[in-house]
This record gives sequence, structure tokens and C-alpha cells, in this order.
Amino acid sequence: MSNFFKGTILLAATAFISECIEFLINLTITKELGEYGVGQYMTIIPLIGLVMIISSMELPISISKFIAEKEELYHLTMLKYAMKLTIIFISILLTVSILIFMIFPIFSEIHPLIRWVILLLVPIVSISSIARGYFVGIQKMGQVAVSNLLKRSTQLFILVFIYQMFDFQLEVAILIALFSLIGGELLVFIYLISAYVLQLRYLKNRPAVNIPKSQLAKSLMEVSVPTTAMRIFHSLTHAIQPFLIKYTLVAAGLSMGEATENFGLISGVAMTIGFFPAFIAHSLMTVLIPNVSQAFASHNHEQLLQLLKRVILLTSLYGIPVTIGFYYFADELTGIFVNSATASYFFQLMLPYFFLHYYTIPFQAFLIGMNLVKDAFLHNIWTTIISFLMIYFLGSNEHFVMDGIIVGMNMGAILLMLLHYFTICKKIGISPLSLRKGEMFIPH
Repeated sequence: MSNFFKGTILLAATAFISECIEFLINLTITKELGEYGVGQYMTIIPLIGLVMIISSMELPISISKFIAEKEELYHLTMLKYAMKLTIIFISILLTVSILIFMIFPIFSEIHPLIRWVILLLVPIVSISSIARGYFVGIQKMGQVAVSNLLKRSTQLFILVFIYQMFDFQLEVAILIALFSLIGGELLVFIYLISAYVLQLRYLKNRPAVNIPKSQLAKSLMEVSVPTTAMRIFHSLTHAIQPFLIKYTLVAAGLSMGEATENFGLISGVAMTIGFFPAFIAHSLMTVLIPNVSQAFASHNHEQLLQLLKRVILLTSLYGIPVTIGFYYFADELTGIFVNSATASYFFQLMLPYFFLHYYTIPFQAFLIGMNLVKDAFLHNIWTTIISFLMIYFLGSNEHFVMDGIIVGMNMGAILLMLLHYFTICKKIGISPLSLRKGEMFIPH
């Protein structure tokens, strides 16, 4: 438990600083691009997220899980195999992406260079994912924490420096914002790989055991494939969501310009503020995966139960007061970005959406650590279908419009959190209401 708390505190502290910096990044982008430009920028971000997920192949999760469960003797063989696999994957992904971008002029209406700039992320993210997964697995959270801080700091420095020095047209300003993101990832790549090479030198001087390639492939793929599929699905739905919301609003009677501005208010303002405290949830998730994996592999039912109780307690301790504060200071918080009573109203209406995600994020770490990635994937599919249906049917009604869209998003968040939680409780054999032992613990 000491590693769990130390890792969580370290990651949460640096993540808080990173989130403060990201808050400034989003504020800078919002001020520079305006409501319409933010709507355009946020339309591109889901595709970038999708490229990063595919590039990483969720290696940080699969490698960290393997490293946490296995002795040091097996680490070097796994890392060498992961690097070879990654190099092959990068070659294939770049080739396929170039062909797709040559056939389909994606985002050419914003700026023709955007799609080519995005490809720079493929090798950077793929290779750094191996290092990140290894450091999480051996629970050296310092490297992970510093890398997160470096990424945000670099992005903010590039944005502030360039935006202050020059004036750009909207299309070029959006491109600069993307370059800043890639610059941050590049610096993280340099830092992580440097630290990773030192660790490899250490492992090469230690006893090692060779593992058959088939076993290595199975260990990676049984986690990476379903987790990547889940993340791809999540990114695809986030890529579709902006268009769904915009065209739903148009169907309700708004113009495309008004729809884009409304989407900009919830994505560039409300979500920026609402997900700010989620740095604690993401810190918990990072630390939980190796800890839950170890406990589950050793059939330690009591440790799993204690981890779950601590996650619920920690999330409640920050989630409840933060949500109350958000409600009462909504005008002041949204006023930092835009002078709009509408933004404040949207933000207050979305508070259940943010609050429930504070629990959902660490709950997903439990599902991954207990080999229930497929369950998590199915939960996301069903909740997305229901949420999208509610968004369309309520949002396209001229009496609800944006209210209906946000209610649909809140309903999806409620369902996802409950599905995750009840599945965890069933797996470790406890009552969802009392958190006491019930059924027998049955590991897969």
C-alpha cells in the first residue's frame, strides 16, 4: 500500500501542476482562436487522440502489467521484443496513413498541412510508450511525472512565445497550436528514451531468462488488443461526437455557425474546467494498474478490496467538494474564458458528467488489472449507443436543444460508472452497497 500512496501522491502533485499549465494552454488557445476557432480546433483533437492511441498500441498498459506481474529476470526479453514489434508497426501505420491522407483530403478546409503534421506523432508516441510502460511497471513514477510536466510546459512555452511574437490568420493559428502539442511530445520522447536506455544497460548486466516469442506476443496482445480496441472506439466516438452535436443542433433549428459556437462552449470551456480535477483520477489509474495486477495475480482478495475502498474514499474526498464549488462559482470560472452566461449554464448542467468520470477512470484501471478489459469495452459500447441516441432525440427537439444534448451525455456517464462498479464488485465477491464479502473470489 505504501507504493500505492507514494505513487499516487507523486503523480497527483505533478499532474496538478501539469493541469494548471494545461488550463493556461486552453485559455491561451481560446483567447487566440475565439469561440469558432476553438470549435474547429476541438474538431481536430479527437483525430490526434486516435492517432496517438493507435501509435501507442496501449503498450504502456500491457508492458506495465507484464513487468508488475513478472520478476526482473523476464523484463529484458519482453522489452526487446516490444521494441522490434513497435518498429514494424510504425512502418505499417505510416504507410497506411500516408495512403489514406493522399486519397482523403482530411481537414484541408482548415489547413492542408494539418494531416501531414499529425503523422509526426506516430514514431514519437510509439517508441516512448515502451519506456513509459516499463517505468510504470517497476513503479518508478518519477519519470512518468516529469514527462507529463515536460509535455505541458513545452506546449505552453511554444504557444505563448509564438502567439506573442506574431499575428496569424485563424488557419495558421490552429496549425501553430498543433505544432506546440507535437513539440511537447517530442521533448517527452527525448527524456523518456534517455532514462530508458540507462535502465536497459542495467538490465543487460543482470541475469535474464529468455521467453518464447509466442508467449511474449500473447502477454502483450491479450491486453493491448482489447484495450487498444476500447480506446479506438472511445476516440472514434469522440471524433463523431462533435459532428453529431453540431448536426443535431442544426436539426433543432440553429445555424451551423451557432452550433459550432455552442460546441466550442462545452468542449473548450466547460470540459476544460470540469475535467481539471481529473488529474487525480488519472494518477490513481496509472498507479492502480500495476498494483491491481499484482494483487489479482497473487489472488490477494483483501488487497483488492482495500484498494477499491481507498479509491472510492479518495475520489469522494476531492470529487464532492470540487463539484459543489464548481456549481457556486460557475460564472467566475467560465468568465475566465468567455464572457457568456450560456457557458456558465452549460457548465453547471454538465457537473454530473464530470463528477461521475472521476470514479469511472480509476474503476477502469481495476477492470484492466483484473483481466476484464473486454467487459470495460462492452460497457463503453452500450453506454455510447444509449448516450448518442439520447443526444440526438433530446437535442434535436426544439424545446431542449443544448439542454437535451447535455442530459444525454450525463445519462451515458451514469450508466458507464455503474456498469464498471458493479462488475468490479461481482468479480472480487463483495456487495456493491456494503463493500463486504459476499461471493467467493474467482480469478480468471
